[in-house]
Amino acid sequence: MRGFQLSLNQTQKLRLQRALEQLESLSSKANSNASVAVADTIPVNYEDGVLKGHGTLELDGEVVATLCGVVERVNKLVYIRTLRARYKPETGDIIVGRVTEIAPKRWRLDINFSQDAVLMLSSMNLPDGIQRRRTAVDELNMRSIFEENDIVCAEVRGFQHDGSLHLQARSQKYGKLERGQVLTISPYLVKRRKQHLHYLEEFGVDLILGCNGFIWVGEHVEAKGTLIEDQTDKAEQLNTKSSSSTFMSLEEQERTYTSLETRQNICRIANAVRVLANLGFSVTVEVIKETVNLSSSLNLDIHEMLGSEFYVLVAEGEATRKSMFTKKKG
Repeated sequence: MRGFQLSLNQTQKLRLQRALEQLESLSSKANSNASVAVADTIPVNYEDGVLKGHGTLELDGEVVATLCGVVERVNKLVYIRTLRARYKPETGDIIVGRVTEIAPKRWRLDINFSQDAVLMLSSMNLPDGIQRRRTAVDELNMRSIFEENDIVCAEVRGFQHDGSLHLQARSQKYGKLERGQVLTISPYLVKRRKQHLHYLEEFGVDLILGCNGFIWVGEHVEAKGTLIEDQTDKAEQLNTKSSSSTFMSLEEQERTYTSLETRQNICRIANAVRVLANLGFSVTVEVIKETVNLSSSLNLDIHEMLGSEFYVLVAEGEATRKSMFTKKKG
């Protein structure tokens, strides 16, 4: 909860402190053999020819930690994974970014990294859905696909020679995101999992947990054909400068209308993410659903989810869930 202030009365402070202490003790028990602080000795077997990785140093014949975190081992490599860190991209990461610039044959995206990422026109799934060489006409029409400040979902393809990221969006599940909101949380709260794109059917909402800490919550859109339809409509609007443009815009507004219930669900899920992130809890689809269901069971309005009492209830619920999980595991 660093940098976040919550006005609590004395009872709420005691309850929150008790819940957080319980979570800390459960976490320390689970990582008692793996957690290290600076200057702690890391037990290794030198007969295996151990390789010293990030966050480690050899001192007086022993491997010593130079960072606080968790000891990770990959074959012979030993390194420290910090618990609180900036986003460190890996190939295959699902990310959410914002277009900052349209350059020749590429878009530049802000992805909460030290440098902007690059999405090449050749790495983009074109509106017609046909795999072909990109022509000069495609380059001229880049703005009809993405323009400045558009929110985009993509996948990390690799690194360029200057250290910037190379993205790709060749699948229909990637592309422009509309009719929703993007949230920014600490990247370390989003754990890498097999699935980062979720459809919450009971709410009619798409949830994308970007590995870079950008979270998208928006109205559900069918993956197939959506991009094609959007680009076709845009092309028609650009080519048709007549009196019928007003009628087309009204028709488009009706087509893109988001129902009140869906908008409320988007805001409720977004507030659940905000509560979990402010408490410093890992943000997963399961925990988000539990938080949303808790607010609904208490008949709380959407704005009341950001109140002090709900924060305390979420922390107590997480402590109970973790303790039950630990008992079952034991």
